Amino acid sequence: MVENSRKTAFLFPGQGAQYPGMGKDFYENFKEAREIFNHACEILGFDIIKLCFNGKQEELNKTSICQPAILVTSIAIFEVLKKNYIIQINDCKATAGLSLGEYTAHVSAGSIAFADAARLVHKRGLFMQEACDSNPGGMVSIIGLEDEKVEQICSEVEHIGIICAANYNCPGQVVLAGEKSVLEKASILAKERGAKMVIPLKVGGAFHSNLMSPASDKLSKELESTPISKPKVPIIANISAKYVTEPNEIKASLAKQLDSPVRWHQSMKILIQDGFNRFYEIGPGKSLSGLMKRIDASQKIVNIDNIEALKNIVEYN
Repeated sequence: MVENSRKTAFLFPGQGAQYPGMGKDFYENFKEAREIFNHACEILGFDIIKLCFNGKQEELNKTSICQPAILVTSIAIFEVLKKNYIIQINDCKATAGLSLGEYTAHVSAGSIAFADAARLVHKRGLFMQEACDSNPGGMVSIIGLEDEKVEQICSEVEHIGIICAANYNCPGQVVLAGEKSVLEKASILAKERGAKMVIPLKVGGAFHSNLMSPASDKLSKELESTPISKPKVPIIANISAKYVTEPNEIKASLAKQLDSPVRWHQSMKILIQDGFNRFYEIGPGKSLSGLMKRIDASQKIVNIDNIEALKNIVEYN
């Protein structure tokens, strides 16, 4: 493939990607990363560096901690790429992020300032935790059933209580969110109808369901007062799997994202249909790379979550 036939998109991970030590090697080796982490401590008012590098997994898993931690780590890596691998940055023609990662995508595209995004995601995590405490719920991953069959199961049990398809991750993998008693009934039906696996997730609540509506309302007020500009490149919104470029549209989509399904599978399909054929997953973990292999194994994707992976950029080009 010749260089000018490549079309690049940047992808950013969401909650669940966190692990102790994330970003540490970038901090130790690049001043750009140190500047981001140090600035984040000032913005947030607590030591995000200590939490990311030396915190225990249980501590990092807290919704109000992991969300800013993942955003800060991802942007620290992005800034290293921006200052040292300028050709790849300039090649980016679209960006997307999984749930929380959508905020990172907006920072990378210039539509939300880093300081504003860090404050927003910290509050987002606090609002989500409050909603979890007030309206207990859970999430279950259904593996091996088509989207339509999972949606049918939801429609059959929603008279019992709140349930929905919350994450469309990849073909044959849909995450349900809702009240635990309803999830239990849906899990039984999924197994009866041929699901290969039904896995309860270790999360604090029913993210991306109506149980998060109180958090969505609070976040909407925060977004109203947050400066948002037109991004330098289009961003795919989780809630619609469509490009967003207008500030009011961005604010609405980010607020509604909390109690709406994440259409990741559909978002990646749109990028692929539009000719994107080179992907970089920027941030901790390799979850998005794993999902891409299930969405379209022919696509090339490079994960950058440690400095060892930087050599892959040279090999990739």
